Amino acid sequence: MKIICSKANLVKGVSIVSKAVPSRTTMPILECILIDASANEIKLTANDMELGIETVIEGEIVERGIIALDAKFFSEIVRKLPDNEVVIESDDSFQTIITCEKAKFTIAGKSGEDFSYLPYIEKNESITISQFTLKDVVRQTIFSIADNDTNKLMTGELFEINENRLRVVSLDGHRISIRNIELKENYSPLKVVVPGKTLQEISKILTGEAEDMVDIYFADNHILFEFDQTKVVSRLIEGEYFHIDQMLSSDYDTKVKVNKHEFLSCIDRATLLIREGDKKPIILNIQDGSLQLKINSFAGSMNEELEIDKEGKDLLIGFNPRFFIDALRAIDDEEVTLYMVNPKAPCFIKDDAGTYTYLILPVNFNAATV
Repeated sequence: MKIICSKANLVKGVSIVSKAVPSRTTMPILECILIDASANEIKLTANDMELGIETVIEGEIVERGIIALDAKFFSEIVRKLPDNEVVIESDDSFQTIITCEKAKFTIAGKSGEDFSYLPYIEKNESITISQFTLKDVVRQTIFSIADNDTNKLMTGELFEINENRLRVVSLDGHRISIRNIELKENYSPLKVVVPGKTLQEISKILTGEAEDMVDIYFADNHILFEFDQTKVVSRLIEGEYFHIDQMLSSDYDTKVKVNKHEFLSCIDRATLLIREGDKKPIILNIQDGSLQLKINSFAGSMNEELEIDKEGKDLLIGFNPRFFIDALRAIDDEEVTLYMVNPKAPCFIKDDAGTYTYLILPVNFNAATV
């Protein structure tokens, strides 16, 4: 095999597929990036059997062929080459020479025939959304997936399609994030749970441009994202997702409207007094026209007052500040509305248009110390 392509194209392609190279594996071939120039295009592929990424790069095929190269060596070599044309050439024994200007590397490759290709996905059921929308919806929900495997479903996000609506949901047992997106067409009803890791890696690859589209295809056990010159295939998480509609209520006894930026800054300041691992809640004391935010920790205490619009009862309620910060950062509105019932019931942050709902469970605190 012999190919010629620019360093820039190579670096871009390698950085895209590297996201699917496993950090630990019992199959050495999976630690490689496959360069496939056996047809009329140069295709790079990486696959960890849960997530596979394939991307086509521009270049010239001098001699057709296929080779698997150690991902770590190959990506580091490519990054440090001069900004010029790169020639990659391999022989029958898989020895590979990478040349750029006066730099010449020789590394041992592996047979491309042993590589695990991406599974074939039948393109029956699909939706199309903009890269901007997909990247944005992941940013607005990914923080509330669970990061451990005690419940596999909590490590993924629900993608639920109903006619012209896509609902994306994540939860970790303490909070729920929901985003509703209007699609341009009507689609058949569908529910799948996509691994959080897949969505995080896709977000890093997407350009995020509003005019660039992503085609998303659904199969029994897999999901395929196609955009630009790239394909991302991921296994889905099996099992029935939580019935979150039962957890969502429109009842409230206290409704608060507050400036989002001021509220976020206030909570952010309060966390200065919390050390890593501390479980100190922020206490919201809600009264007519004012929200008093307090925190007491080993390091000291803080007290700040914000102007609010309040409907309903006064309330004293405590929360994990990190959960509020995550939700508020995901909201782009200038003003947010909080709905609460009592100190033991969840707080809902939602907009009138129904584009988002964030549910946060309160934490217990000793009212006598406030």
